[in-house]
Amino acid sequence: MNVITKITSLLLALVLFQPSLWAQEKNFPFTYGEELNFEVSYGWFNLADAKMVIAKNPEKIEDKEHFKIDVYGKTKGAATIFGRVNDNWGTIWDKETKLPSRSYRHIEEGRYRKHEQVYFDHQEKKAVMELYDRENKNLEKVQEFVLPGSVQDIVSGFYYLRTLDLSKMNKGQSVNIKGFFDKEIYNIKLIYEGQEKIKTDLGEVDTYIFSPQIPKNKLFRGEYPVTVWVTQDQNKIPVKIKANLFLGSLNLDLKSAKGLRY
Repeated sequence: MNVITKITSLLLALVLFQPSLWAQEKNFPFTYGEELNFEVSYGWFNLADAKMVIAKNPEKIEDKEHFKIDVYGKTKGAATIFGRVNDNWGTIWDKETKLPSRSYRHIEEGRYRKHEQVYFDHQEKKAVMELYDRENKNLEKVQEFVLPGSVQDIVSGFYYLRTLDLSKMNKGQSVNIKGFFDKEIYNIKLIYEGQEKIKTDLGEVDTYIFSPQIPKNKLFRGEYPVTVWVTQDQNKIPVKIKANLFLGSLNLDLKSAKGLRY
């Protein structure tokens, strides 16, 4: 996995939420067919495009409706010199419980390939991971993991955040995050930093700001190196994510949004 993809994956993982932190809204702020398009940049260099898409129709599992949500990331321009990236992360997310029933990853980075399916059993507090071969045809390995309770996956965490009543949070309030990704349980503190009006390709928008506290590592600089901006309107879409690296910063900026509920 190259550095760009490691950083992008960590940025996504940092917005995982565990259930029951705040009162949930009665209606979802998103619906079938929503599509959010982002640009990933480092300084003046545009490195990749990312897309978050909710399928146009519900996914049925045991007669329960689920959202099928996919995140795509693909390098472009000069970034392909260091190796082409064409990744897909996805979740099948239960509308009733607001928890993932299944997640999956299809990773293509240079010559590296990884195909993975994770099945969640929140009642039994376990997750079963299936790893497939390079062509995603044959099952090669099955592993079972014990969960500390109900968790979100790397994609569902973004959407769970949008179901929370962010308007009732106080500046400085913190929460503990629990999520499962890449065989690991994440337990990270997230700080609410307040509100800010920022300029985006969609115009000026009022946003809520969050900063996750993450362990020291070789990629990020400082105790709170990542900042996430989420709109204050009924859609509550992430419009910007910034990560301070040891050299410069990496930015994910929303370029377009289609199929919004409001």
